[in-house]
Amino acid sequence: MPLANLRGRVAWIFDEENFDVDQIVGVKNIKITNVEELARIAMRHYDAAFGEAVRAGDIVVGAGNFGYGHPHYPPLRAIRHLGISGIVAESFAPGFWRGEISMGTPLVPCPGIIGLVRRWDEIEVDWSVGLVRNHTTGNSLAFEPLAAADIAMLETGGLVPYLKRDLAAARAGA
Repeated sequence: MPLANLRGRVAWIFDEENFDVDQIVGVKNIKITNVEELARIAMRHYDAAFGEAVRAGDIVVGAGNFGYGHPHYPPLRAIRHLGISGIVAESFAPGFWRGEISMGTPLVPCPGIIGLVRRWDEIEVDWSVGLVRNHTTGNSLAFEPLAAADIAMLETGGLVPYLKRDLAAARAGA
């Protein structure tokens, strides 16, 4: 099944190079496991009303080497719980990339994205043609294609469903 396009508003733009996602919930909160609690505190340092303003399907945009640092899962669990459907960034830190693709989070490497969007613009990631479209301004930008294994993981919802699907296929063929 092909990936469904992402379409939503730009809920936030992290324009800092080497952004450490732990800042989304604050380093002191990184050990919290309750996703509701994480969602309540997510982004409050940046925008106290973020949790109320974000809608299901919204997208986060980031600068270069997004996710730099220790790739902890609580910050992204929190924003996914709030409705963030994916992240489009100039580039991603390798450890963050692997961890979030494995969790089934759509990540889109798109050099130039910071100059294409403003907060609350309506954008769309069109996987079939490799474009990020800004429906607010009418501009678009090509993004880097994903590896086949990364696409397969996103299509199945992450690493665990991907492995289960492959195991089931192997057993059926045995």
